[in-house]
Amino acid sequence: MNRLIKVLGVSVCFTMFAPQMFAQATKANNDPDKEYKLAKEMYLKGQYSLAYPIFKTLNYSHPYTKSDVPVTKKIEAKFYTLACGLMLNQTSAENESIEFIRYEHSTPLVQMLSFQLGEYYFRKEKFTEALAYYEKAGTANLKNSEAAQLKFHEGYSYFTLQQFDKAEPLFNAIRQIPSNPNYVDANYYYGFIEFYKKNYDEALSALKIAEPNSYYNKIVPYYIAEIEYFKGDKEEALTYAQHVLEAGGQYYETNLKQLIGHILFEKKAYDKALPYLEDYITKSAKVKREDLYELSYCYYAAKRWDKAINGFKELGGKEDSLAQNSMYLLADAYLRTDQKTNARNAFLFCSLNSSNAQQKEISSFNYAKLSYELGYQDVALNELKKFVANYPQSTYNSEAKELLVAVLSNTNNYKDALRIIREIGAQSELVQRAYPRILYGRAVELVNDQNMSQAGQMINNIFNLPYNQQEVQPAYFWKGEIAYRQQHYEEAISALGFYLQDPQTYGDVNAADAYYTLGYAYMRKNEFAKAIDAFRHIATNADASSTEVQKDAYLREADCYFMQKNYQQASKIYDDIIQQGLPSADYAYYQKAIIAGAYGRVADKVAYLQSFDQKYKNSSLAVEANLQMAGAYMASENFSNAIAPLQKVINSNDNALKPDAYLNLGVAYFNMNNNDASLNSFQKLISNYPNSEQSNQALSYVKNIFVNLNEPDQYVAFMQKNGKTVSYSEQDSLSYTAAFRQYGNEDFSNAQKSFESYLTAFPQGQNSIEAHFYLAEIYNQQKDYTNALKNYEAVAQKAPNVFAEPATLQAARINYFQLGDFATAEQYYKQLKNIATSSDNKLESMRGLLRCQYKLQQWTDADANARELLQQKGIASDDQQMSNIIIAKNLQAAGSNEEAMADYKKVYAIGKSEYAAEARYRVAEILYNDAQYKSAESAAFDVINKAGSYDLWITKSYILLGDIYLKEKDLFNAEATLKSVVENATNDSLKMQAQQKLDTVLSLKEKKSKLNN
Repeated sequence: MNRLIKVLGVSVCFTMFAPQMFAQATKANNDPDKEYKLAKEMYLKGQYSLAYPIFKTLNYSHPYTKSDVPVTKKIEAKFYTLACGLMLNQTSAENESIEFIRYEHSTPLVQMLSFQLGEYYFRKEKFTEALAYYEKAGTANLKNSEAAQLKFHEGYSYFTLQQFDKAEPLFNAIRQIPSNPNYVDANYYYGFIEFYKKNYDEALSALKIAEPNSYYNKIVPYYIAEIEYFKGDKEEALTYAQHVLEAGGQYYETNLKQLIGHILFEKKAYDKALPYLEDYITKSAKVKREDLYELSYCYYAAKRWDKAINGFKELGGKEDSLAQNSMYLLADAYLRTDQKTNARNAFLFCSLNSSNAQQKEISSFNYAKLSYELGYQDVALNELKKFVANYPQSTYNSEAKELLVAVLSNTNNYKDALRIIREIGAQSELVQRAYPRILYGRAVELVNDQNMSQAGQMINNIFNLPYNQQEVQPAYFWKGEIAYRQQHYEEAISALGFYLQDPQTYGDVNAADAYYTLGYAYMRKNEFAKAIDAFRHIATNADASSTEVQKDAYLREADCYFMQKNYQQASKIYDDIIQQGLPSADYAYYQKAIIAGAYGRVADKVAYLQSFDQKYKNSSLAVEANLQMAGAYMASENFSNAIAPLQKVINSNDNALKPDAYLNLGVAYFNMNNNDASLNSFQKLISNYPNSEQSNQALSYVKNIFVNLNEPDQYVAFMQKNGKTVSYSEQDSLSYTAAFRQYGNEDFSNAQKSFESYLTAFPQGQNSIEAHFYLAEIYNQQKDYTNALKNYEAVAQKAPNVFAEPATLQAARINYFQLGDFATAEQYYKQLKNIATSSDNKLESMRGLLRCQYKLQQWTDADANARELLQQKGIASDDQQMSNIIIAKNLQAAGSNEEAMADYKKVYAIGKSEYAAEARYRVAEILYNDAQYKSAESAAFDVINKAGSYDLWITKSYILLGDIYLKEKDLFNAEATLKSVVENATNDSLKMQAQQKLDTVLSLKEKKSKLNN
């Protein structure tokens, strides 16, 4: 087109003669006919720029239009005016020409002007309009040269509009005439059309004619070479292409190199193909996938692994054989350069492609194998399992089974490992060797997750398995620990005894902890001498550098001596603890006071307790010490001195001891003959704690006061005011006693009916609390948790009372463990914390409260409780983990990342559990948010390799790895990692999250790719 425009544009230069034309027109303006003849002569000579002004003047001058010039001549003058205007590209001539063609009846003139208007549009590259007027023009009234020009331009217009079927015959007609000025051009365009239609012989003959032309000899050779290739004459194509390339100056030089490289690649001459393909791809903005594959393969054949890797990496993501083969070779190149992680991802892509069944099989196996070798144990488990199932006849099947057993043996994913063993059976020796370790590991996880029942079953199964030598002794340890936590103390003593016959250190298992639990078990059975022996195996003394277990064991040794009434030995240890200033010094000091009382040294006891109130005023025992002090005063009938410590108890926050304080205060005033003060105390007791045992005890004092005052009516009024009737208790007692006797005889079926009958008759009876409690115990034993909870709640709502503490504990447990109602459980654990009198229940209330807040994600509320729990003596490892993770979460939320990481690390340093899995993930998350991507990657792998059976955190870690790779612009590994999550994740929410991130990666990959879409 450019060539044609240059030729056609020559006519424009004639505008330089316009002044001369005007001069001539002036001389002849007296004879219109002469002027017409002169202009026509110029037109016929091709002097359009000279003729145009004359025709224009004649056409629009008044004398000429009014003269007796024939109409035909006037029409001719108008024709010549418009024809000249069009040939001179005058835009004003366009619309007038359209009007002329539309309304004039002179066919020859209309056809000739249609030709000129078509040429005008052709020069303007308005090919659709040009074609319309070429059709009107025809060739009947055109000169031969014009007719030839019309045919060529008409063909070129169709060609440009890609209407090749219409262009083809026009070019074909012209190319048959060597004398036609468009002969070479027509052959070129005709050859191109035939090439497009794959009529290669016809195309070749036409292009060979165009080839010698200086304009086409830099363009046509590429097409000729391609035609020879497509005809199957590849050697001819290669020779010809190399020849013209050596000659130089080719417009399609890079395309020729592409063709040469491709032919050489097909000949497996990879070393010769490489430079051609390399140059082509380097100089091209976008290339086909096939070309990049061939270059990458040439690099691969030349062992230029880095270059091959860079090329093959771009060819994934499709589902065709080229993509699969690229990933297969990419994986091999990665293996040859010891990049196993990347090789694994390449095998993943290949294994997801079904184009080549053999490559899919081999890649599936290698993906699983590398997952195992690189520590992706969860993926290795799933992939090996799938491989064994999908390829039972594979030559790799035997090795896959061995790897599967190895994964089961070494994995921390005990939950899935057990499930798979149940599916495939444990017949093979390798699986049997792995089974005890897997069973043991899962049992420990269940212990840490507080699922003692299932953990105990798994531990018991270990003893009956072959190849259990390494796990037997640790299993006895956990059997004892589980039994102790389930309050089966005899079983705990037996199991721990077996362990201690041959104690072994194995993870969290050690002799010190075994003796510690054993000592407590003996204490629960009141076998204090044996408990002392157990505790002395841990510590015969303690100081600030001792472990918490050693400090507590030393203290419990003293408690055992105390319970044996060996006060001298107990005092010796208590004194040492006080002197050392150990955390339990307040308790030891309190015990010293109790010992003084046991010796009958009331004054010494009081002195100790008074001193305690000063030294340890913030101690949790401070309130109880005041109650003991009051008791000591009252025992020595020093009632007035008992008043002050009792008031301190009443004014404290310890609700559990307030009923005792009110009762003793009333008794003290009673013995001081201060009846009004005594009645006031008793009334507060009865009104605030009507269901407490102390309230019932107070009634006899109240009765004595009114009897001594000779005011029986006031007694009745007092009783009625406080919801009591004088005759009510006798009926109540008879009904309740009958039910309780059945309960004591373990006739639970009849006891249940009797307690129900009692509560129907006496819903607010003086024994209603006891009835509700024992009824709840029966239902709980029957696993009827709904009715058990209803009765426990009835007791808990009337706290404080003698059964409030165990009832509240059971209500909390049922809501938490059986119903999963964490919000309600939280309220009961809070209540238990306020009323608990035993250290065990106090500790469980704190643990339960924290667990509820953890489940409810009340991180801020939980923080203070977590810190408080960490201060308690003898807390379990899971308590420490949960407390530290809550503290860490709050620190992370506050942006204190360094401190948060330190606490997260404390969590997984303690042992394996779901808390540990999350803690590892949070460390990786913090490092990622701090842009420490390499450290974050390492931490994420740490989760995957060590998180155990906790799929949520493993899956989240894979997604985090995808984010890390994306930040590092490693799109290949980002795509592979996220694709793996999409393919394998069981959590729909995480799968959707991974898919969204994968879409982002694929979009970026497409933008950066050198490949044509």
